[in-house]
Amino acid sequence: MTKASIYVRVSTGDQDVANQVLALTEWARKRGCEVVAIYSEEESAWKTGHQRELARLLQDARKRKFDVMLVWALDRLSREGSLAILSLVHRLKTFGVKVISYQESWTEAPGELAELLYALTGWIARMESQRRSERTRAGLARVVAQGKRLGRPPGSKDRRKRKRKQRLIAL
Repeated sequence: MTKASIYVRVSTGDQDVANQVLALTEWARKRGCEVVAIYSEEESAWKTGHQRELARLLQDARKRKFDVMLVWALDRLSREGSLAILSLVHRLKTFGVKVISYQESWTEAPGELAELLYALTGWIARMESQRRSERTRAGLARVVAQGKRLGRPPGSKDRRKRKRKQRLIAL
């Protein structure tokens, strides 16, 4: 039986990974795969290096704990572009792990065409993310131009206590 891992990610704490997990688990079951691990995180794909679950997945892949990694869509892995996705897929391939995307069925196709499609998908994910950021900045600029103040009202306080970060002062 093929051993599979599932990697799910949402960008904010307001979102939920349950839909992704449910669909991927069912998909694996129908294909006769045994799900041996689920890696789940609520982290922006732009914050490379902060994706702790993805790092843990890579460590387990290196130990050959699974043969297949299932993901909802390739943009769940990274929005940094084609190089980031290609290098991650290649790295997993060197560990003997095949990356399969639920939304992009072509990831199961053998051969060179898959590499081209990985690159294209990575580029599209990056462009989509950049456009979303541009629209957000344009909306914020419009609101400021209308004389509205951005941010919290003066005098408001956090509902939850923030962690203090130790900063070094450069002398």
